[in-house]
Formats: sequence, structure tokens, C-alpha cells
Amino acid sequence: MEVDFIIRDKNGDIIPVEVKASDNVRAKSLNQFITKYKLIYEIRISSKNFGFENGIRSVPLYVAYLV
Repeated sequence: MEVDFIIRDKNGDIIPVEVKASDNVRAKSLNQFITKYKLIYEIRISSKNFGFENGIRSVPLYVAYLV
């Protein structure tokens, strides 16, 4: 299980962040984190557009500095 960053949101909740440089953005590690630690959501930064699926918020690379 691998996650690139762990941050806290404004409520103090822990949010794992995974960065994907390739087009293959399967979120196996993030899904394991959701299950193991019962997290509300996680963030995946990649070349894909904004989205939310299975507790994973997708954020495009060009706005990663806002996370």
C-alpha cells in the first residue's frame, strides 16, 4: 500500500493524496486506505479531469497547487 502524501483538511481529518503522472490512474492504494482507515475521501492528482468516484476526488495536475 503506497500513498504519496498525507495532509489534513480544515477539520483536522487525514486525507491521503496519490499523484499519478501516467494515464493509468487506477487507485488501488487509495481504495485500500479507504477500507483500512475508514476515511471519508481521498485525493488523486493526475492528468484526468475533476471527478468523484468511490470516495476518491480526482484533481487535474494543473491545479495541484491548490490542494
